[in-house]
Amino acid sequence: MTINANTRIAELLKANPDALEAIISVSAKFSKLRNPILRKVMAGRTSIAMAAKVGGCSIDDFFAKLRPLGFQPDVSVAAVAEEPEASAKPLPEFLAKLPADQLVDLDVRPVIETGKDPLHVIISKVNSLEMGQVLRIINSFEPTPLVHLLGKQGFVSFVDTIGPELVHAYFYRKGDTALFKGPEPSAASGDWEEVWDRYKDRLVSIDVRALEMPLPMHTILEALETLPDNKALFVHHKRIPVFLLPELEERKLSYRIKEIAEGEVNLLIYKN
Repeated sequence: MTINANTRIAELLKANPDALEAIISVSAKFSKLRNPILRKVMAGRTSIAMAAKVGGCSIDDFFAKLRPLGFQPDVSVAAVAEEPEASAKPLPEFLAKLPADQLVDLDVRPVIETGKDPLHVIISKVNSLEMGQVLRIINSFEPTPLVHLLGKQGFVSFVDTIGPELVHAYFYRKGDTALFKGPEPSAASGDWEEVWDRYKDRLVSIDVRALEMPLPMHTILEALETLPDNKALFVHHKRIPVFLLPELEERKLSYRIKEIAEGEVNLLIYKN
């Protein structure tokens, strides 16, 4: 297969699955591609040139790893400047007419890099917004759970994908709404043992502790899609997934939470 700087990662993986490990060997930043959910999201819209920029390497570094797999690089083709996918979307009115001094920025990437959940930081910033202000959350992925959560609190949103690992999410409060406290677990460990005894021989287990956000939530929801009615999903997590809980309740799923130790939480999720 002939490739160039504009060849999408998905095309490489489709032509030769061994390209996955070859790409990961170029930069440790690509190891997250081993997760099939993230691979599905990112590979189709990321070219070799874009990936090289994210990985802090060169296009030639990619070519060197791919040649042994039978790929034929065409170095005569220049990288095409990629336009952000969201740039074609019309700006909503709350952004189009927004004065510069009414935009409030919050970069949650440093919080996520420490392994912590940024929800408390987001809630604090949301509740400090004055009437007419817009919150711009800077992240490395589209915060779909947050869009859903704040939408229920009366916020309208707009997501602008700047690049493969840079996303701006804008939130504007419509009208005068109450302060946002965030989701609270409606079921904790009160009857954990009772539910555990009911399902302990009928469990589907997954471990999301090593996954970066937002992969834990996506991995759990994907596992629930195929969960048999008579079984429970047993999840090894490192924190209470506060963004996940409203989604479970909306899907009419029951759950129990057991905090084992710092950085270790177990969840049981099952159908009513």
